[in-house]
Amino acid sequence: MGRSNRAGRARTEAEPATTAPAGSPGGRTHAQGSLARPVGSGLAELIPDRDRPSAWTLLLDGAPQSLVDLADPSHLGFEYQRRLGHLIDLAAPPGKPITVLHLGGGALTLARYTAATRPRSRQQVAEIDPELTELVRAELPLERTWQIKVRGADARAVLERTPEGTVDLVIADIFSGARTPAHCATTEFAALAARALAPGGRYAANIADGGTLGFARSQVATLLAVFPEVCLTADPAVLRGKRFGNLILTAAHQPLPLDELGRRVASDSYLGRIEHGRPLADFTAGAVPATDATAAPSPAPPPGVFR
Repeated sequence: MGRSNRAGRARTEAEPATTAPAGSPGGRTHAQGSLARPVGSGLAELIPDRDRPSAWTLLLDGAPQSLVDLADPSHLGFEYQRRLGHLIDLAAPPGKPITVLHLGGGALTLARYTAATRPRSRQQVAEIDPELTELVRAELPLERTWQIKVRGADARAVLERTPEGTVDLVIADIFSGARTPAHCATTEFAALAARALAPGGRYAANIADGGTLGFARSQVATLLAVFPEVCLTADPAVLRGKRFGNLILTAAHQPLPLDELGRRVASDSYLGRIEHGRPLADFTAGAVPATDATAAPSPAPPPGVFR
């Protein structure tokens, strides 16, 4: 779930230099127009992007989920996708293959990005809605050479079955409708992610919140109960409770690349701020970690937030 930047901008030095594959794998064209189809998780819509002739936005029940450019899988148009893209870029030296577990698939935008910028990466995606995956594969197909395996299963169930110490990056982008399910936002869930990480690996989660940011504060406390290193990246307006929006949580057992991440966030077309250390402790003050016994889903977006 996210918002896109219609203004666009030129690529900066902080972004990966890898070019997109020559030619797309085919797929839906703008001449075919929009598509709406019921899937297991609601009404899926593919809307042509008005600025990029080979790009599509996936909506689920009206909420923007993913933006995919078939001709340029390295393009990340949504704010939250760009912030997670920075973490993919910093997971290893440029171009080096990594192992990624994506919890939540949507249109597979981040898996495409990883495959385009880090060829030969091994990726597994947990997407609970097989009808959505079938639609995406048919209309927005993947390159045949990409090593992306999609499993039609609950994200936590896939995480539980992931062998210990095998994943360089776990990305949780889990939404049921426009809300993160409670069972994927607990200390027990975070401990499963920590168990799956290889030495030096990192966990990242996209969540959405607004107002007093009670869910976000609890999620920071939840990760701090499992990981010694945690940071939060978001639009300052979201951090001040001025608007509902996405927040990216990053956690690890080793120090995070805060300086380089800060440079990338500062140079991005989306305004962002990183909270870590004392400012993050102040942000989280009084928040209680969520457990399987106490967790609740993330708050629903306010009416009209996606208009």
